[in-house]
Amino acid sequence: MSGSGSRLIGVGVGPGDPELVTVKGVNALRRADVVVVPVMDTGERGRAEATVLHYVPEDRVVRVVFALNERTDRARREAAWDAAGERVAELLRERGTVAFATIGDPNVYSTFTYLAQTIEGLVPGVAVETVPGITAMQDLAARSGAVLTEGTEPLTLVPVTAGAAVLKDALAGPGTVVAYKFGRLAHEVAAALRETGRTEDAVWGSALGLPEESIRGAGELGDGPLPYLSTLIAPARREGGRGGKL
Repeated sequence: MSGSGSRLIGVGVGPGDPELVTVKGVNALRRADVVVVPVMDTGERGRAEATVLHYVPEDRVVRVVFALNERTDRARREAAWDAAGERVAELLRERGTVAFATIGDPNVYSTFTYLAQTIEGLVPGVAVETVPGITAMQDLAARSGAVLTEGTEPLTLVPVTAGAAVLKDALAGPGTVVAYKFGRLAHEVAAALRETGRTEDAVWGSALGLPEESIRGAGELGDGPLPYLSTLIAPARREGGRGGKL
């Protein structure tokens, strides 16, 4: 099959709770000729795969290794990316429509962005589409009761892989701040919250919607590391009662 008839669909499958996949997402997964799920080179089943298997039989799911946990050896990471891209390109040529399942949303800090760029170079004429998914910040807001935005408040999303200094700058500004991927820097995150006076209303969560779910006030952020995919919401400072920011 030539690339001109191929479709690559990035499907956001949410943060882990299988009920948080949209109807459109489930339909895209079921209609695809094959569903690719990214796995780490260590081989354990990831959240995207576990969610997909609620909706798609295992024999239509293909595991493709991405060096998702490789941050130091760039050559090794690039080699893994190239191999993953070649494997997905091969599936597109053979099968036609490939859905790629990604946790959260495919356009928010997702592996899918890089995969799509690689595939467009390997399979000329491929059609690339995305199906949006529920993000971890939305799920944490729902489960904790934290309101993300009101009225004219801005919302700032920071991946703490960029360093705690970026988070501290955001916390010093207005509006709500959300931090992703801060598990390994939990101590620095707790310090940034204290130094900016934002600890009191802030909440963090991990493994949302899964049996090991943990949701706590940010005052309980200890010195030890948390799960890598932890999420923090530091709500805007709000005075003035209902509609104060309108």
